[in-house]
Amino acid sequence: MADFAEKREPRIKIPTEVARVAKHPTSVGRLSNYPAFQHRNFRLLWIGQSVSLTGTMMQNAAVLWHVSLLAAPGQKALALGLVGLVRVVPILALSLVGGVLADAFDRRKLMIATQSAMALFAALLALFTFNGLQSLWPLYVLTALTAAASSFDAPARSSLVPALVPRQHLSNAVSLNTTLFQLASVIGPSVAGIALVWLPIGWIYAINAGSFVAIIAALACMRGLPQRTPSERAPVSLNACVEGLRFVFATPLIRGAMLVDFNASFFSSATALLPIFAQDVLQVGASGFGWLYAAPSIGAVLASAYLVRYEGKIERRGALLLWAVGAYGAATVLFGLSTSFWLTLVCLAATGASDTVNMVLRNVIRQLRTPDHLRGRMTSVNVIFAQGGPQLGELEAGLVAHAFGPAASVVSGGLACMATTAWIAWKTPELRGYTREDALPAQARPEPARTIATQTSAA
Repeated sequence: MADFAEKREPRIKIPTEVARVAKHPTSVGRLSNYPAFQHRNFRLLWIGQSVSLTGTMMQNAAVLWHVSLLAAPGQKALALGLVGLVRVVPILALSLVGGVLADAFDRRKLMIATQSAMALFAALLALFTFNGLQSLWPLYVLTALTAAASSFDAPARSSLVPALVPRQHLSNAVSLNTTLFQLASVIGPSVAGIALVWLPIGWIYAINAGSFVAIIAALACMRGLPQRTPSERAPVSLNACVEGLRFVFATPLIRGAMLVDFNASFFSSATALLPIFAQDVLQVGASGFGWLYAAPSIGAVLASAYLVRYEGKIERRGALLLWAVGAYGAATVLFGLSTSFWLTLVCLAATGASDTVNMVLRNVIRQLRTPDHLRGRMTSVNVIFAQGGPQLGELEAGLVAHAFGPAASVVSGGLACMATTAWIAWKTPELRGYTREDALPAQARPEPARTIATQTSAA
């Protein structure tokens, strides 16, 4: 008996709030439709991100507009495409390292450091702009540094969420985070479009720098986070990095979902060309550009509002994900053919709605199928796919637009998106047939990913 007692795994201390909900999953309250909000630490993260992400989206729109104003005549498409290049190089170079660090160190403290760095870069961008910036290279350098910081921030943030809510509320937390991202994507560019009419661009960068205070304060106020034991922390090594890559590419469901998203965002990413459509094709100016930039997120918010409440009832998730990506490509083709401002808005909104369905289902798949000790590294690979695709896509779109015109670039990208989605669907039956786990017979369900919150009942 003594030997058995010595071999028992140590009990893990679980936050009281998480333990209460895990033991009583049927408890309801005012936020019963949004169960992730029942947890204080998740609420803090969500509220802090709502401010910070809005500022970030304002800056992203302003940078594109700023580049279009400073670019030499006839070089606008190429200059805008380079924005994608300077964003993607740090992501490709550093994301895997960021994933290893997220699995090795305290994820909350790592987020505080990365958010502080991004605030500093935004403040420097504001300072240079207020002092009469006339060259493109400071914009490119500071955009690259911000992307480098986000390469460390994204794995830590995504890996932190499962420690804030129990497993049964994780899909709701993913949907709420997606909704938050899309709301910020609507509000940020819309406010930026209005601000560009009335204020110097430097003020948008300054507002973004200040917005990071909210998320840093939220992270500092978190209490009762479960502590990972040394055995649950990854070593900082090349082998740890390889382990994360091996896990992703050896798991067909996760690999297929990431490949579908990468191909869609690479071929159908036309955000960098929106200033050209606003100025030259549709001739709607700065305010119209703000609405075009926000239109995908308007559609995304509508889709998110549905998914937050009903995602748990969707059974054939793999098939829906694939159809959503196909619809994304079709809407992109129509956008490229449109010469009407209102039709363009509808097409862009449709891309946002379909992309959100893809995003939520993809994130639920990877969070539920990944062990906690691999979350940071899995997320870092996802960052390369999810962010590298759009940034490389912006470069590709800029180059094709420079050679053949913006319409040809967008239409060809939409067609390529549909073709590659069909090919991946054919090659990945695991993704085509993916079904909600609790809709499967008990013997067919996958082994749950081990997370801190999942261990509540064991403790």
